[in-house]
Amino acid sequence: MLLEIENITVFYGGVRALRGVSCQVEEGEIVALIGANGAGKSTTLRAICGLVRPQSGTITYTGNILNKIPPFKIVAMGISQVPEGRRVFTRLTVLENLEMGGYTRKNSTEVKASMKNVFARFPRLEERKYQLAGTLSGGEQQMLAMGRALMSRPRLLLLDEPSMGLAPMLVREIFSIISEINQAGTTILLVEQNANMALSIANRAYVLETGEIVLSGTASEMANNPDVRKAYLGE
Repeated sequence: MLLEIENITVFYGGVRALRGVSCQVEEGEIVALIGANGAGKSTTLRAICGLVRPQSGTITYTGNILNKIPPFKIVAMGISQVPEGRRVFTRLTVLENLEMGGYTRKNSTEVKASMKNVFARFPRLEERKYQLAGTLSGGEQQMLAMGRALMSRPRLLLLDEPSMGLAPMLVREIFSIISEINQAGTTILLVEQNANMALSIANRAYVLETGEIVLSGTASEMANNPDVRKAYLGE
C-alpha cells in the first residue's frame, strides 16, 4: 500500500472538518475524492502534506507515519501537491516557478532532465518560460502548477480541483494530461468537484460528505450508483 489513511479526525479551531476518515491509495492508481464544496476533500490533502495535523488517526506513506513529519520533508519523501486555485508565484517567471518545484533535489543534471520532461508535456510553458506567471491564462497557470509539482519527481501527486475555473475544452486537455502522468508511473490522488471527469479517469473513488466517507468503490461502480448520479453527476 502506497498511502493509507486510518480513521483521521481534523479540527479547525472548534469545527470538525474530518471525522474518522479512512482511505487507501495503491501504487499506480488514480483515486478520486469527490464531494460537495466544504465536504473535507482539500483538508484531507492538507493533512497528507502535513499542512494540518490530525487530532487522531494515522497517515502512513510507504510504511512511514507522516503525522509529525514537517511538510518540506514530506515533499522530499515523494509527495507533491497541486493546490486548489493553482497558487503559482505570480511575480516569478515560468522558469523560476519550475525551479522552485525542484528545490528538494540536489543533482542539477537530474533537475534539468525533469525541466525538459515538463516542457515536453507542456509545450506552452516552454514558449512562455521567461514570462511572469501572473500574466498567464488560467489554463496555463494550471499547467504551470502541475509542472512545478512534477519537478520534485513525486511518487504520489495530489491534485486539488484541477478543473476549477477552466473552460470545458481546457478541462478535457488537463484531464488527458493527468492520465498521461499516471501512465508514466506517477500515482495520483485527485480531489475534484467535476465528478464526471474525475470518474472518467479514476480507478477507484471515495465520496466525502460533511467530513465523512459515505461511499467507496471502483470508478465505474460510483458512476453507476443512483445516489452518486443524483448528487454529483447532475441527474
